[in-house]
Amino acid sequence: MRELYTHNLSVIHRIDARTKAIFALAFIIFLNLTPSGAWPAYILFTTLICSLALLSRSGMSLILKRSLLALPFVLAALPLIFAGPAPQGQVTVLNGLQITYSMEGLSRFASIAVKSWVSVMAAVLLAATTRFPDLLLALEQLRIPKLFVAIIGLMWRYLFVISDEVTRMLRARASRSAIAPGSGHTGGTLLWRARVTGGMAGSLFLRSIERSDRVYAAMLSRGYTGELPSYETIPLSTKDMLTLVLGILLLVLLWALGVLTGG
Repeated sequence: MRELYTHNLSVIHRIDARTKAIFALAFIIFLNLTPSGAWPAYILFTTLICSLALLSRSGMSLILKRSLLALPFVLAALPLIFAGPAPQGQVTVLNGLQITYSMEGLSRFASIAVKSWVSVMAAVLLAATTRFPDLLLALEQLRIPKLFVAIIGLMWRYLFVISDEVTRMLRARASRSAIAPGSGHTGGTLLWRARVTGGMAGSLFLRSIERSDRVYAAMLSRGYTGELPSYETIPLSTKDMLTLVLGILLLVLLWALGVLTGG
């Protein structure tokens, strides 16, 4: 499992983690508050996040590739195309079957897809330009409940433990399996491989519970009290404060443009 952070010395990397966290959250909020069909505003929001990605020098392809995570969730809004208000057209498919679609529903679906994709891009850019410990510290200094911050930190670190466990199980399965004649995979039929995968999932669940008990016992033996160590809050510098204020003002202007141009 790879770290999301990409090491670089760009302008975006040097900005305080609190400034980036607040701006990313404000970006997502203002973008999703923009009315449906406000395409000029959507284009400017997308241009803004792409410009920041280029400034970060993290690689535009990397940001776009990771932002594809939003696609499965966008499919949940697909029925809007066919169940939206005021059906205005029909499309003919196989054997003369006609499907009614709604232009307004199509516009809403496209708006949701763009908002979801660009919002994930903002989150990916934040993770790519901010070390995870710095992000946790920023959340704590922004007065986010310590228990919530501790849960995020432990969840993220435990993902790597689970990933290593899955890698070992896959390696063990491959070492005990032979390549079936005429196929490019190990094992037998699809049903057999599905049964083996189900067993591996159950075994991973049990191993995760056992591993979590051992990890928790190790943490307690090292003085863990249920909260992360607290650090002294350092005020934002004038430069970071000015950057944040200008960024919020720009987001307000883009949102206002969306209100004026939205449907």
